[in-house]
Amino acid sequence: MKKNILLFVIALSSIMVSCIDDDSISGKREYLVAVPLTSDLRQFKEEAIDISEPEPIQQSGKIYAYKNFVFVNDVYRGFHIIDNSDPSAPENVGFIKLEGNNDISVKDDRLYADSYGDLVIFDISDIENIPAAKRIENAIYQQFWCTVGFDVDWPEADLYDYSEFDVNNEAIVGWEVKREILSEEEFMEKSGYGRVSEDLAFNSGAESASSDSSTGQGGSLARFKIVGDYLYAVEWGSISIFDISDLDNPKTLDDVYTNGAVETIYNQGDILFLGGTQGMYIYDITSPDKPVFVSEFIHGTACDPVVVDGDYAYVTLRGENSCGNTESGLYIVDLTNLAEPKLEKFYSLTGPYGIGFKDDKLFVCDGADGLKVYDKSNIQNLTLLNHFKDIVTYDVIPLQNSLLMIGNQVLYQYEYLENDIELLSSYSLN
Repeated sequence: MKKNILLFVIALSSIMVSCIDDDSISGKREYLVAVPLTSDLRQFKEEAIDISEPEPIQQSGKIYAYKNFVFVNDVYRGFHIIDNSDPSAPENVGFIKLEGNNDISVKDDRLYADSYGDLVIFDISDIENIPAAKRIENAIYQQFWCTVGFDVDWPEADLYDYSEFDVNNEAIVGWEVKREILSEEEFMEKSGYGRVSEDLAFNSGAESASSDSSTGQGGSLARFKIVGDYLYAVEWGSISIFDISDLDNPKTLDDVYTNGAVETIYNQGDILFLGGTQGMYIYDITSPDKPVFVSEFIHGTACDPVVVDGDYAYVTLRGENSCGNTESGLYIVDLTNLAEPKLEKFYSLTGPYGIGFKDDKLFVCDGADGLKVYDKSNIQNLTLLNHFKDIVTYDVIPLQNSLLMIGNQVLYQYEYLENDIELLSSYSLN
């Protein structure tokens, strides 16, 4: 989700107006106008949550490991619960419907997730009897896009008429398209130009308000990260911060706005590393409620997850489709001086996504080119230990005893060997 979606809507409307070829005497012309079909926002969000029996996955997203469970995101729909007590024979045991969901993070049996910009908290101490969730509205972001149903198809139209849409109390569940004869002034009024910024703009203000723990583990594509008693959630141009010392009653703290557009988050101790479309951004969380910018490593436009081991950051850049035109590959960044990170080595890749490491093994999900396993003991000369071809790869989580990887609706698990890994199981989520 991008906070500039509204600016895009306004700009699009303006472009449409500038391109009108009006030959009529009246100065009007015919448009296809899409009007939102709405429902009550509170009811809409309540119906977006449900606990159900296992069901087939539609679009596999990120994975998250906690205790003997693996949670697999079904993009914008919720997440599947996999009992992984036996990695050679995982079992799908349930589905948590949570529309508008992308990420989760878990601490001490409290699962934190996003849903249409809200923070949702589940008690998963009894995975077979999960009670009603708690929802903190607009905790992560508050914007127009968050009130559009994940399964709503956008129709072809000259104009999307939001002039009667109440962003604070309504959700868009569909569209009605009709023909209207409008002047340029009427077109601009219906487009919301001049009032969109007031009614639908992002709310930059946050609503105010360690002991030993068991915290789960996400992959390099995660937007959520728990460090101590704090949950950090990155959302395009900001870090949302929550004090979760009271697990059931998180406090929403002030957002920190980042130096660039960010997509992923990783930490090494008290340092956060944010992967973004233009670079890697480093923040100090010595004061955990107030991340402080340290430095940045700027690269060309690309999708950019990052993991860090000691003095080196391993960044995969994917420069295809909407990600940009930067050469796809693995960028190894020297962090010896955090104030001045610099490129140490580059290795070409096909179209990488997630990345992870365990000891001297580096695992790279190279999209349709499969999973690649490297020996990273000498960063100047990475050695390819294995290449698992003919599978689509998305993200990995290196656990203590095995490697988790999500591909195209398949959960793969591998056993570590001395100089390789070996497939333990492949579990279809369909």
